[in-house]
Amino acid sequence: MLPSTAEALSGLEIPKNTTRIAKCNDVSSNVIKNMDPNVEPCDDFYKFACGGFLESTIIPDDKTSVTAFSTIVDDLEEQLRLSIEEESPPNELRPFRLAKDFYKACMNKTAIEARGLTPLLNNLKTLGGWPVLEGERWNDGDFTWKDSVYKFRRLGYSVDYFIDFGVSVDLKNNSRRLIDLDQAALGLSREYLSKGFNEKIVQAYYKYMVDIAIILGANPDRARTELKESLEFEIKLANISLPNEKRRNVTLLYNPMTVNELSLAYPNVPWWEYFNTILAPQAQLTQDEIVIVNVPTYLKAFEQLISTTPKRVQANYAFWRATAASISYLTDDIRKRQLKYTVELNGKTEREPRWKECVDIVSGSMAISVGSMYVRKYFKEDAKKTALEMVDDIRQEFTKILKRVDWMDEKTRKNALEKAADMTSHIAYPNELLDDRKLEEFYQGLELSANDYMGSIFNLSIFGTNFSFGRLRKPVNKTEWISHGRPAVVNAFYSSIENSIQFPAGILQGIFFNNDRPHYMNYGGIGFVIGHEITHGFDDQGRQFNKEGNLVDWWEPETKKRYLKRAECIIYQYGNYSVKEVGLNLNGINTQGENIADNGGIKEAYYAYKEWVKRNKPEKRLPGLPYSPEQLFWISAANSWCSKYRPEALKLRITTGFHSPGEFRVRGPLSNMEEFSHDFNCPVGSRMNPEKKCTVW
Repeated sequence: MLPSTAEALSGLEIPKNTTRIAKCNDVSSNVIKNMDPNVEPCDDFYKFACGGFLESTIIPDDKTSVTAFSTIVDDLEEQLRLSIEEESPPNELRPFRLAKDFYKACMNKTAIEARGLTPLLNNLKTLGGWPVLEGERWNDGDFTWKDSVYKFRRLGYSVDYFIDFGVSVDLKNNSRRLIDLDQAALGLSREYLSKGFNEKIVQAYYKYMVDIAIILGANPDRARTELKESLEFEIKLANISLPNEKRRNVTLLYNPMTVNELSLAYPNVPWWEYFNTILAPQAQLTQDEIVIVNVPTYLKAFEQLISTTPKRVQANYAFWRATAASISYLTDDIRKRQLKYTVELNGKTEREPRWKECVDIVSGSMAISVGSMYVRKYFKEDAKKTALEMVDDIRQEFTKILKRVDWMDEKTRKNALEKAADMTSHIAYPNELLDDRKLEEFYQGLELSANDYMGSIFNLSIFGTNFSFGRLRKPVNKTEWISHGRPAVVNAFYSSIENSIQFPAGILQGIFFNNDRPHYMNYGGIGFVIGHEITHGFDDQGRQFNKEGNLVDWWEPETKKRYLKRAECIIYQYGNYSVKEVGLNLNGINTQGENIADNGGIKEAYYAYKEWVKRNKPEKRLPGLPYSPEQLFWISAANSWCSKYRPEALKLRITTGFHSPGEFRVRGPLSNMEEFSHDFNCPVGSRMNPEKKCTVW
């Protein structure tokens, strides 16, 4: 029997077989640094594994949180900086030179300050003028909301301020792409706006827009009056939108109509003209073209709302959104007001260093070019091989779970097994990133200047939109390199439309993965993440897609009912977690997909590690630590989610996010696992070993 108290654990004699390899000393010291051995692991395993981290971590003024992820991101940014700031050789690839020029434009504060607010003011004039700045000069006879969308498209602004417009893969026939219409993308999350004008964050948003208008030359009284009206319009847009809780059933969001049918159902919008103007010059539509309407009730209510809203109010809203999208690229003075708003939203009181901001913007908007630089210089190839082996191991364990569960009928089980077997994986990066010709081809036609930051931003935006809209008629290739060519990110993904998992190079390091440390640490780290992504294929949304990645109901009704009952258990469990620092409970409905993936993922990773030991041999302990390999697996898993948040950031995450905060990504899954309680000898009824457990997979 293992001792059940923290005291006994921390006082154990270190057995003679404990490994003494120098490489493991670093791993040991990190584990020791993160943990608080005085906490009883069966009472609060998160504090036990992360208490030291929580105690010693101070959130810098320029961050909203510090997590295992953000620590790797910091290292990655340093590496990207070195690549991007490196002097260009004479024959450098054009895509690399473009990225470096863009970075120089971003770093050139002298040029940005010299231009002042002129780039934005010129844009606003070209777009037809922001009424709150124009005052009496503005003429509503020159404005329609759809014409503003057309102008925004030409200049490189978003076309989604009234109706979200995109080109995406057809969910029921993923060999083709269709136009996709959705509710408006808002300037502040629907969750806040729907609480009304007096909500604290909505008030901060209002004061921010008023102050920005005044900085740009608006009369203060006019700004306060007119922008209150345009904000009330934005609140109405939020109120006619579907909340996230009602957007989890993907079938309800799949409403195909031809352009002709759309014109009959919602006659106030000239749809054929609207689509063709936005798509030009990329594609042209016929009246028979099929469009997917995500939220028909939104379009109905939007028609009504727009017909009763004065044009001046519509224009003030749209131009505010375009202005807000431009502020980051302007002078220090206007950016200071943006920062003041950010403080209220997420608690961050300082901007990150300029180089970091520029690295993030360049790597975000030129991900393929920067990703190619990154893997050529930094990626360790052996990590790819190990990660592939781990994916196979963990998928095998998920397959065993599918064969074992007693609540599935045989027909559904067969479909599930086929889906798991057909799941493809993209590890580290596609080989095309090493192909100079392919990179040159991709960035053909993109022009960026080292002396014009805002101009470069909009050129990139138009380039990206043209690329996206230009794919409408092109065949879908589920494994194409461009969709998987962003390796310099610390994240992992599951795509239901491809039935694929993706682990970019950026996550195969740090606390998640290191080839030189024991396997129990890697299975607890990246193994947990791999299991999580595999399980996404079978969470409440992923399960709605079949093995080909099409939206098809392959579940027998009784089995589906049993699945939903199990998911309900997870919804209830997490919805009852209370975050005392901010006085909020988690949103069990919106986080259920991630929570189901966490619960399945940790189980698969643990079983895969146990199988690895059977195939190889038991591993040694870490030097200076009294914990068994199994216990270290759980500690490693918990260490991946050690997180310290500012209260504002935590509140934002709980209100608008789909992931539970780090603490509950440890407490939730581990308290549902019998094996965890066995390895730490947790008595039934202790906080980490409750009698009632939730299991989906």
